[in-house]
Amino acid sequence: MEPSSSNRGFFQQQPVIKNQFYDDVSLRRITKLFLPSSLLDQISPEAGQLGDDVLSQQIFDWVTDAEHNQPHLRGSGRDAFGKPVSELVVTEGWRNIVALNYDSNYGPYNRLVEFIRCHLWEGSCANTLCPAAMQDGAARLLQRHLSKETGLSPTERRVFQNAFDHLTSRDPTKAWTSGQWMTERTGGSDVSQTETVATYDPYPDASSTPFADADEKIPLGPWSISGFKWFSSATDSQMTILLAKTDPSKGVSAFFAPMRRHNPSLVSPTGVRGGSELNGVTIQRLKHKLGTQSLPTAELELNNMRAWLIGEEGQGIREISTILTITRVHTTVSSVGYVGRALAVAKGFALVREVGVGRGRRLPLSSHPLHMRTLANITTHYHGLMLLVFYTVSLLGQSESESSSPSPSPPFTTTPPITTTPPSHLRLLSSLHKSHASHTAIPLLYSCLQALGGVGYLLNSETQAVNVARLFRDGCVGAVWEGTTDVLAGDALRVVKHPREGGRVVGGLEGVVLGGLRRGVRKGWEEVKGRVEAGTQEELLPEARGLVFQIAEVLVAVLYLVDAVTHPGEEIEEMCRRYLVEKGFVREEGGEGRRDLAMDQAIVYGAGKGPGQVAAETKL
Repeated sequence: MEPSSSNRGFFQQQPVIKNQFYDDVSLRRITKLFLPSSLLDQISPEAGQLGDDVLSQQIFDWVTDAEHNQPHLRGSGRDAFGKPVSELVVTEGWRNIVALNYDSNYGPYNRLVEFIRCHLWEGSCANTLCPAAMQDGAARLLQRHLSKETGLSPTERRVFQNAFDHLTSRDPTKAWTSGQWMTERTGGSDVSQTETVATYDPYPDASSTPFADADEKIPLGPWSISGFKWFSSATDSQMTILLAKTDPSKGVSAFFAPMRRHNPSLVSPTGVRGGSELNGVTIQRLKHKLGTQSLPTAELELNNMRAWLIGEEGQGIREISTILTITRVHTTVSSVGYVGRALAVAKGFALVREVGVGRGRRLPLSSHPLHMRTLANITTHYHGLMLLVFYTVSLLGQSESESSSPSPSPPFTTTPPITTTPPSHLRLLSSLHKSHASHTAIPLLYSCLQALGGVGYLLNSETQAVNVARLFRDGCVGAVWEGTTDVLAGDALRVVKHPREGGRVVGGLEGVVLGGLRRGVRKGWEEVKGRVEAGTQEELLPEARGLVFQIAEVLVAVLYLVDAVTHPGEEIEEMCRRYLVEKGFVREEGGEGRRDLAMDQAIVYGAGKGPGQVAAETKL
């Protein structure tokens, strides 16, 4: 025997991460369940190419650059002579990872196609999908106002249209992202105590109105906003949607503001006059966070930031809810996207890592019964979250479809037709799926980290493709961003107990559950429905998290049953059975189901992949 050294002896073979569009068993089932086969055939070449592109070494090099060279204020906020400046510096890795804009024309399936792309991109995007989420929400908000024939002056329409065109541009030299500023020191999701003040202070005439951009001649707004924003993500965005108070008696209002303005008095170091500066914004400091460290998040002081009112005064919560519905979906797709990538790494590692099983025998982890049972359990819960999240995405897409023709029938019959689905039903799903999915994804991510042993705990920036620790660290933000688990559970409770809409929402959910086919699921629904109907909102508030999670699990159970019936197969039927047993909808009975190694391998790697085929893949 020769002793090992730093360069001699055993070296673990690096796991191969496969194209998730083809290799992610859950994603493949989701695409078949929610998309018509003709549309799936249409988008598959592009989605398959994206699945390859996001795993390229260039992308991972940019991720590493964004992680190592984190955002900072040049000179810590001062120039060489002590003058305060707010010049944010972001890495080239962050700049080069440009998220897709979504101007597709797939009718009610637009959102599904968009978020399938996001799901593939999430594990490699270095958090650029965070500003892209707010970009998406801001575009939808502006689009909603631009679609109205009245309510906007010609100048306002021009300003909003210009911003919308930038937000939806596919040209990276023209495309904008957007911030979303709500959080202040008085609270996060509770914006009732907002201390930011907006004053109507128009310029005397058009000739004296400064421009946001010297080339486009877009005027700055007539409102002057001052205050302090405690937590602003996407600080390098070109615009923002923010909340401020115009009158204490009216509540908060929503505003659009460009991040920069033209200043003809600026002088460059070379003596050139005129330039761009922040629009009344001072970056107080950047936040130091557990994860999402490549994303610039800052405290901002606003002093005479010029802005445009969106909608009516005092209706800021209603306006911002348009953005929140979309950004919450982005957040949950990010959460399950992290899990999908982490599981892909764990699957690849299991194919190349061998362990001892006694008496000199060694097995790849992909043939180890205990390890495969663990990965099968992760896969089962991951697929449940995917069903819930993409069901919500499906409803969002249908609600936004502006086609004059009837929406195509969904691929399965349990979905309530969009014509009978009240807006509050989507509002419930928005809070419910975010509360449940982003919270539940975190332990799944940690289980994937554990599946790599000690190397899973390391920040493997030198081999970024297998850096599950980064995915876990960044994935933790999902249960905090856009409303914590408890905040959203409380919001969902308010929806189902609403004096006017609550009954319709519960009835809509019941319409879904009654198609669940299994008596145990119906019984579970009747139990949680009875609890909701029996108590007042105040009485149920301490139980809100448990109630909302129970409703979510009923929906997941129904969707599991629908998936198993729509595209039957031994492995999906076993996954469904295991989920129903674990959540108490049915009892484990002798002779039911299959809990052997071959079934666990089929659940993790796909139908038909028993020990022989998995072992063969191990040798590839």
